[in-house]
Formats: sequence, C-alpha cells, structure tokens
Amino acid sequence: MTIPIPRTRLIGLRSLALVYIVFLAGNGPAFGAAADDRGEELTLKDALRQALSGNPGLREIQARADAAAAMPPQAGALPDPQLSFGALNIPANNFNLRQDEMTMMAVGVSQQIPFPGKLGLQEQAAELEAEAASQSVEEARIRLARDVRVRWWKLFYLDRALAVIKDAQSAFQKLVDVALAQYRAGAGLQQDVLIAQLEISKLKDRVLELVGMRHGESARLNALLNRPANVPVRLPDRADVLEPKLQADTALFEKAGQTRPKLAQQRKAIDAARTRLELAHKDYWPDVNVGAGYAFRQDTPEGRYRSDFAEFRLSVNLPVYAGQKQSKAVDQRNSELLKEQFALEEELRKLQAEITQNLAAYQHARERLELFEKDIVPQARQTVDSLLAGYRTGQTDMNTLLRAETTAFDYEIQYWEALARSQQALAKLAAAIGEEATDEN
Repeated sequence: MTIPIPRTRLIGLRSLALVYIVFLAGNGPAFGAAADDRGEELTLKDALRQALSGNPGLREIQARADAAAAMPPQAGALPDPQLSFGALNIPANNFNLRQDEMTMMAVGVSQQIPFPGKLGLQEQAAELEAEAASQSVEEARIRLARDVRVRWWKLFYLDRALAVIKDAQSAFQKLVDVALAQYRAGAGLQQDVLIAQLEISKLKDRVLELVGMRHGESARLNALLNRPANVPVRLPDRADVLEPKLQADTALFEKAGQTRPKLAQQRKAIDAARTRLELAHKDYWPDVNVGAGYAFRQDTPEGRYRSDFAEFRLSVNLPVYAGQKQSKAVDQRNSELLKEQFALEEELRKLQAEITQNLAAYQHARERLELFEKDIVPQARQTVDSLLAGYRTGQTDMNTLLRAETTAFDYEIQYWEALARSQQALAKLAAAIGEEATDEN
C-alpha cells in the first residue's frame, strides 16, 4: 500500500485523562436524542462491510459494467443474414402460376460481410469500454469507502464532543453547588450562582446543536449503508487510530498514477477512442453483400416440365458521399480522442491537488492533536484547578473561573475534532491514491 501498514493506538478511555468517556446510551436527558441504546454497535469495519455489500449506487455501477461486458461479443459478430421469400412475374389478370414461363416462387439468403478488420476493431473498442466500466466500479468502491469513513469519524467526533459537554455540565453543576454553599454561608455572591447556572443553560443549547448535527450525519451514513434514515446509529466508545508515516507528495503522485482506478478508466477510454478513430478510417472501404437464391417454377398446363432457376449475388456499397459521411466521422473520432486525452490531463492535475491538500490536512491535524494532547489541554486543566482553589479561598471570581473551565472543555472538544479530521484526511488521501485503507477496528 502507499500508506504503509500503520501502528495503531486505541483511543477512548485513555487520552490524558481529559475526558471521562461515558458513551451516550441513556445517561441523562441531555443525551436521550443523541443516541439509542438499542441495536448493536456499528464499528467502522461493520459500516464498510454493509456499504460495500448493499449500497444501491454501487450496485447500479456494477450493473452498468456487467452490461458493458456483454457488448464485445455483439460488436464482433457478423450482421444477421437475410432470408427472403418472393413470388415473381405472376400474371395480374388471373394470378395463374402455370400460365407464364417466367412465373416462379423464390427463396434466397444473403449476408453482409464488413471490410476486413472492421469487426475486430469494433470488438476491441467495446472490450476497452467494458474494461473502463469495470474500473469505474473500483473507483466507486473506493469513493464509497472514503465517504463511509468520513461520516463515521464525524459521528465519532460528535459523540466525543457530547461526552465532553456532559462532563462540563457535571463540573458546572458542582460550581453551582459550591457557589450556593458559599452564598448561604455569607461568603459568596448570588450573582456567582446565577452566572454558573447560565453557563449550564448555554451548554444545553450546545448539546441541542450537536444532537441536531448528529441526526443529520446519522441519516447520511445510513443512506450509504442502504438503511432507513431513522435507524439509530450507535458507535463504540473506542476506535483504532491510524498514525502512518507518509511518503512525500511526489512519491504519492507516482503511486496514484499506477493504482487510481479513475486514471486507469480514463486511459482505457483513450484507447477505445483511438480504436474508434481507426475504425472510422476503415469505413472508407466498402462492405460486401453476398447472396444466393433458388426459384421454383410450375409445370405448364399441358404437363411440360419447367426447370427451376438458381442465382448468386455479390454487391458492395459505394462510399460516394465520403466527404459528408466518412470524413466527418473521422473528424468526430479525432475530437473524441482529444477530449479523452484532455480529460486524463485534467484528472491528473485534480488528483495531484487532492493528494497535496489531504496530505497537508492530515499533517496539520496531527500537529494540532499533539499540541492539544501534550500542552494545551494539560495546561488548561491545571489552570482550572488553580482557579478553583483560588475561588474557594475568595482569591478568584466566578467569571474568571467559568471562562477557564469553558476554555478547557472547548480545548478537549477541539482535541477530538483534530483526531477525527486526521482520520478523515487519511481516508480521503487513501481514496485519492486509489486504495481502500485497512484501518478497520
């Protein structure tokens, strides 16, 4: 693989002790709408398996490829022969078959034979188009796997964010209790209690926003898995995280040129267009029609025997309108070939941009993740602990403490967002290269 088999680390209950991971199943009313404890957990591996086996869009593309695969034998076959029957030279006055010497009943067969090489070129072009269609199936599989990974990791982030907010609600409620106790003891202010309660209400609003986002992402993921949109999606609270050592973008460009199905599909389309152009040049040469017939004559009314007739025919079509037909067909096929070549060039540039963009996105997310994990989150928690101790002794006001607490929880949410984005960037990068990453958990 372009992305080497990575070492993985298990995230969830670990991670700096910055989040007490309690999955969203039925732990408090704030999370009742976010998840459902019915049904099995949907791991990334399960999601990929369901999508790749049941997605209707992928099945449609596969059916189109199967239809294209049935075309080459048809394109390479001779036209159907023509069987004819006829009655010739029948007298119109009485329709007597014995009256006239030239009255006869005829049967014949004829076959069109294309100019040598035409059938082979038609079959070759159809084979190349069928191969291009099969590459489109592989491209669709890779894109589907990418989309499933992106949606799954977005849901994972939302679940983690909701878990962090749940911890924040619990922490703020403890601050309310502390402020209320101090107020009752005459050592605190009522406004501290009100400010802390306002922060709890603001967290509830944030929960509603995240739950709404989760519902939308769940519906989109269910669509990829070919499931009803309202089926609950319950993710595990653990996931394997890829941390690969990636190659430089130039090396990835080269690898993608060899493995990306979209490029292979485009190259097959170019080959097919080139074959169609060669076939258009062949159309300057005529096709041949050969045929044979046999005519039966009746004996005379007096009983005299009349011999039957046999005939053989050979005809060719004359390309006398080549300037209007064959020449224009060659021009058309030339333009189609140029179109496919330009399409490949454009696809290569788009692919390089996609690789560069997602490689940078992954590296940026990894740097942020490391910064949050090693510096920002621990420092934010230490600040909160210090301010909380100061508040208990009257050296810190409630506003300062709440801002620090809110900031610390925001950093924890950003940690999970950076983690999810790093995995989404890897999924997009793998798809751009043309591979289905094997990061199933």
